[in-house]
Amino acid sequence: MENSLECTSPSLSRRKLLNFLTGAALATTAGAALYPVAKVFVPPVEKTGVGGAVRAKDKLGNPIPASQILIEPPGTRALVAGIAAQPTYLTLQNDGTLSDRGIVDDCTHLGCTFPWNEQAQEFQCPCHGSRYAPDGTVVRGPAGLPLKLVRVKVEGDRIWITPWMETDPRTGERPWWV
Repeated sequence: MENSLECTSPSLSRRKLLNFLTGAALATTAGAALYPVAKVFVPPVEKTGVGGAVRAKDKLGNPIPASQILIEPPGTRALVAGIAAQPTYLTLQNDGTLSDRGIVDDCTHLGCTFPWNEQAQEFQCPCHGSRYAPDGTVVRGPAGLPLKLVRVKVEGDRIWITPWMETDPRTGERPWWV
């Protein structure tokens, strides 16, 4: 019997196998249940074009075709979702094209959103009374800084909004938001 092989127990016992299978089943179930919860807290990554450009979107996040805005009368201010979904005003010029500048709807005093007052031809913040000229410069405080600008470009039927990084044409200085 010296030539016979020893009987040794297998490296994976029945108990270890069952523990492994139970743990794997619990991990899979927990992962499947927590995935939708995690998706709520992680914002979606927005696809950007050249220079950080994003498509102008409506309040539901659908891209807005340029033709939808260009049929409006000259002087119309269209409110769209721009960079980081910030509300942004686009202006239709007298020649029927969109202005190359957009104005972010975010009061520089305390961050309130504000409407365009057609009769007064100015942006009026309802929170503390700040007023802005059509180009976004301060007409009356308490806001001390002009409104943030973005660059607007139309390509085909797409409206692209890009961060404004150049000199602010209203002040001739480096933009405060850069």
